[in-house]
Amino acid sequence: MTQKRGGSQRGPGGGQRQMHVRLKTARKHRPSSQRWLERQLNDPYVAASKREGMRSRAAYKLKEIDEKYRLLKPGAVVVDLGAAPGGWSQIAAERVQSATGKGQVVAIDYLPMEALPGVEAIQLDFTADDAEERLKALLRDGHADVVLSDMAAPTTGHTRTDHLRIMGLAEAAAHFACDVLRPGGAFLAKVLQGGTERELLDLLKKRFASVRHVKPPASRSDSAELYVLATGFRPE
Repeated sequence: MTQKRGGSQRGPGGGQRQMHVRLKTARKHRPSSQRWLERQLNDPYVAASKREGMRSRAAYKLKEIDEKYRLLKPGAVVVDLGAAPGGWSQIAAERVQSATGKGQVVAIDYLPMEALPGVEAIQLDFTADDAEERLKALLRDGHADVVLSDMAAPTTGHTRTDHLRIMGLAEAAAHFACDVLRPGGAFLAKVLQGGTERELLDLLKKRFASVRHVKPPASRSDSAELYVLATGFRPE
């Protein structure tokens, strides 16, 4: 059973959001589980994703970033790394119009992902030896306009270890992006607050005209999650 309190609030689309919901059965849950459940119940992006048929609330992170920086253009070829359950692929497919054959979206994740219109998905660990070649083989002429990476390794609870793991994935994604992007292309990847590692920043600044950190409104304020956005790719 749940208990409501507080007034209504505006959701991601500007509509009225449900009133705050607090669990009355808190004794049945560990404190961490209770906090997660209450956060999910009261998260306007979770509500919007269910209402609008999005695969995850993460879809709104890409949507908000794209609305500001205009990365996903009709006809573009997009690679989505760490795609499951498919929220980013949904947004990308809609905006590049891949379901009609105008654009293309290729997605990869080691987790299974239900089929999405306009998305070519393969279930494979991106760090596997043959992953990059298999992705390239799916791309039209072997090149892309945008490489997206929302990859994250399972957390260990050790801050430094988790930081190194996610940065390792971001660096691998960046090297892949530099290998497949067309001139002027864009790269967007998840990192953690505390700054992008110097090696990765040096690579991006050398190969892209603009590099910045972004944190969309849909990214929870108490999360260490951050994104690095590099635009204007310059081939060597």
